[in-house]
Amino acid sequence: MSPFKLLLLLITLSFPGFSQGKSLLAVNKNQSIELASWLYYVQDDSLTSLEQVSKLSSSHWQRLTPEFNQHLGVKPFWVKISLYNATDTQMRRYLQLGNPHLNKIDLYHLQAGKPTVHLEMGDSYPFRQRPIINNDFLYRFELPPEVVHTFYIRIDTEGSANLPLSLLSPDHIVKATETQSLYQGFQLGALMAIGLFSLFIALTSRSYSYSYYSGYVLSVTLLVASLHGLSFRYLWPNWPILQAIMIPILIPIALTFVLMFSEKVLQLKYHNLKMLRLCRYSAATGLFLTLVTPFLNYSVALKVNIVAVLITTSMLMLIALLLSLRGHKLARLYTLAWSGMLIGSFITAMMYLGVIYLPIMHQTPIMVGLSFEIVFMAAVLAIRYNDERKAKLKIQQEALLQAQRIRQAREEALKVEADSNERLEQMVQERTLELEIALRELNEANQKLTEQNTVDSLTGVKNRATFEKRLQAEGRLSRRQQTPLAVLMIDIDRFKAINDTYGHLAGDQALKTIAQALKAKLRRPSDLVSRFGGEEFAMILPNTSPDGAQQVAELMRSTICQLPLAWGEQAIPLTISIGVCAEVIVDDQHIQQLVDQADKALYRAKHEGRNRVCVYSPELEE
Repeated sequence: MSPFKLLLLLITLSFPGFSQGKSLLAVNKNQSIELASWLYYVQDDSLTSLEQVSKLSSSHWQRLTPEFNQHLGVKPFWVKISLYNATDTQMRRYLQLGNPHLNKIDLYHLQAGKPTVHLEMGDSYPFRQRPIINNDFLYRFELPPEVVHTFYIRIDTEGSANLPLSLLSPDHIVKATETQSLYQGFQLGALMAIGLFSLFIALTSRSYSYSYYSGYVLSVTLLVASLHGLSFRYLWPNWPILQAIMIPILIPIALTFVLMFSEKVLQLKYHNLKMLRLCRYSAATGLFLTLVTPFLNYSVALKVNIVAVLITTSMLMLIALLLSLRGHKLARLYTLAWSGMLIGSFITAMMYLGVIYLPIMHQTPIMVGLSFEIVFMAAVLAIRYNDERKAKLKIQQEALLQAQRIRQAREEALKVEADSNERLEQMVQERTLELEIALRELNEANQKLTEQNTVDSLTGVKNRATFEKRLQAEGRLSRRQQTPLAVLMIDIDRFKAINDTYGHLAGDQALKTIAQALKAKLRRPSDLVSRFGGEEFAMILPNTSPDGAQQVAELMRSTICQLPLAWGEQAIPLTISIGVCAEVIVDDQHIQQLVDQADKALYRAKHEGRNRVCVYSPELEE
């Protein structure tokens, strides 16, 4: 560089305007520069065009500190930087923005004497619209000597607005791309290999543990690919809307799988039921988040997921520690494996929430912790599988020894049986005869007992317990077939007077006579009469309309009126009052309601003078 040019550059750099909002960076040959410390920004919702921004005075621009845009949900802002070729030769450079999750980037390139270059990039556009096909955002331009290049960049994103802006030479861009591809390929290849291996073991062994672990690893693999921008490039390049929701969806999916896997690998079913329920409720919450997060704002969904990750990792770490203290071998290894995930997720979450700042990408800590956790968790799973295999082998050996002992015992028993066969045959014949006699007696006793359990001992008709069971069965049949079920509530008129006048023996005889008369008048096998209690009887008439039930009730009433009952030389007049209700049953509560309504109709019949039939109607309620 000539002394004149060097003097001009020093004067330019020392000019007050460049110290506040007009940074001028001198670029040398084959130089790779991190531009973060040279960036200035302005954040104002009213600034929407280059013309407005370029007219701002230097006092509006502020130095872009690393803490400014590290957290989620940053409002749109502008950054600028000016570059100057400090050599005598023209250079080709690449402007690299290493955050693949920026929604919209408006880049303006200004140089004297040439039209302004405007590019629109971001994952809100199809991947093919990027000026250079790369996971990151790249812009290639020429740097002639003695020309100042000014860049204005507008950033609009719902996620992290982290700006790892770099200026790279062609050699550096090739080297950076190769290094990045090697790192990402190794990480994704290892995750994919572990996930597919676990999936194949799950398919062959039908193991729930390996099934959940393979689901966890494969969902994490897709999540890692999405964080690196590979999924958008290779899986859904023409679906920006899918790019906007995949990360918020994949995080709760991975949490659901890891909770279900942890439940199995830690054998919470056998160690702690409270921890088991906690894991299952958390897994259900993760599934709920999977369904809800696509409808939330991207930054809100990420914050919710970050909190969910922190809670889940802390909870699983606490469960593993408690089980480790109780001597659970797998829990100790699980604690070691999960510690990396806990530390990585905590650091990443704090960076995303803007609590701490580290000069690294936000996802780097959790990526490292995740890789550590998955490798060690695979070891935990392998140890458990080996323990289960040894346990099965031990059980098989014990079963073989048991089978040998059984075979020896069987041979000895056969020998004893051969020696005592004749004596046993005689004993069998004797015992068989005794057993037949005992079974016959038992059968008769069972029949009598069954009859006693279902029949009222005084009247000879069915008892109330039988009535309740039959009523439930017929009620459900009525509801299923939509046929009316009729219930008759029958009460003997002035029964207390019979007891008081003629004595309780006469009352008992009246109950027997009326019960047998009612039973004799039933014509269908499905009809049932039973003693409901005291001097009350109840009758069930399936598939009977209100009119039909009323006819049957009138027949019963007239039959009882004509009964010839005498006690000594005195005739005892007998009459009954009947309440009728017949409806199609709609639910189990309606069955009891049917009995209550028939009882209300009986009450009305008694109130109106006895010796009559009253059919239930809604007016009775009034």
